Amino acid sequence: MIIGDLSARLAAARGRLIIELSRAVTRWGGQVPEDPGVAELADLLDGAAATLHSTTCSDDRNELALAVAHLRAADRLGGLLPAVTLWHLRQALQRSAPLPNPGEPATAPGQPAPQTC
Repeated sequence: MIIGDLSARLAAARGRLIIELSRAVTRWGGQVPEDPGVAELADLLDGAAATLHSTTCSDDRNELALAVAHLRAADRLGGLLPAVTLWHLRQALQRSAPLPNPGEPATAPGQPAPQTC
């Protein structure tokens, strides 16, 4: 019974992380399918990272590349090690979600907007 409860909790956590990662991918301009897989999210974030060309975007590009690496690791693990897969998904979310939205100005009205990527 304990293993069943743990499995259900891990599955629920995975589902929540996939939803949050889908939101992060959408913020970066990706068109997320209705029921995305981890590999699809990795491909979409990889595409977003490829569009960041200027040197001012190198930090964002590096963070997205790390997020993609964590998503690819989670995809390779599949369901073999659920707790480790969740760790990779959380790392991917941390790398992609807190980054500023590339379409939103980060300054107050009336101040010059920073150069976008």
